[in-house]
Amino acid sequence: MARYIVTRLLGFIPLLLGVSMCSYALMALAPGGPAGVLSGMARRSTLAERTAIADRFGLNQPWYVQYLRWLEKLTLHHDLGISYIDGRPVLEKILEKLPVTLEVVGIAFVLTLVLAVPLAVAAAAREDSLFDHIATFLAFVGYCSPSFWIASMLLEVFAVQLRWLPASGLSDIGVASFDLGDHLRHLILPVATLTIVGMGSWMRYQRSAMVEVLGQDFIRTARAKGLAERVILFRHALPKAVLPVITLFGLFLPAFVVGSYFVESIFSLPGMGSLGLNAILERDYPTIMGTTFLTALMVAVGNLMADVACTLVDPRIRYA
Repeated sequence: MARYIVTRLLGFIPLLLGVSMCSYALMALAPGGPAGVLSGMARRSTLAERTAIADRFGLNQPWYVQYLRWLEKLTLHHDLGISYIDGRPVLEKILEKLPVTLEVVGIAFVLTLVLAVPLAVAAAAREDSLFDHIATFLAFVGYCSPSFWIASMLLEVFAVQLRWLPASGLSDIGVASFDLGDHLRHLILPVATLTIVGMGSWMRYQRSAMVEVLGQDFIRTARAKGLAERVILFRHALPKAVLPVITLFGLFLPAFVVGSYFVESIFSLPGMGSLGLNAILERDYPTIMGTTFLTALMVAVGNLMADVACTLVDPRIRYA
């Protein structure tokens, strides 16, 4: 296992290189650029001022030269660069925003796991029942609905129409000190959005895996021995049915992060999502590359964690 983990970690290098190179190429070839945005911030800008901005940040060089300069800073100095907009280090800005995203994504991930697995097991145990049909329908709704649409609907209903929950931010205006209750109230709608989207996918896969396992011979043998249905479901069937879902773990974490980009923008949360979207709109290349690089790293680490978790659940799985 140790050899396999080391091999996978070494495989991250060409993966991250490929992702970063493609990202920089697409970003640099897109219409517009930082020089135009920065010069547009001033009331009047001349051609000489725009040229000076391009020279300052090396924007007059081909995109691959700019990429190699960014890669050199990253590999030799562990530096993600300086933001074009405010002149702050990109790593500092990411570390400032990351806790908010981790808090929202972490709570949503735990709620998805706690709610989706029991509901999927219950639906599979009552296959073709009314409960199964309702749960499957709701799972498809959550799976097919974009996160920004769900966020907009929850915002309209619970914040605008009913006025039960706050619409934006992490605290009410005028609150001087940290208030846990107020903070949690502001997290309800963003967390609910990501949880609904995550439950849709997780319930579908978990239910299908449980239905397949419940039809196998060892389950019929367990029932013939008179074991309680609860014991059969959670002690015998679920460990065999959870493997396909664990493999999705590597995709769920970055999916939550990508979903948080839209959710944080809609609910005005100061997290990675807002940072990434603002960087795209402002053509802030270093910040875009920093957030993209971090997301790609999370995808790779998430897949590795899923493989390791599979071996812990099923000792028969071995990686060379």
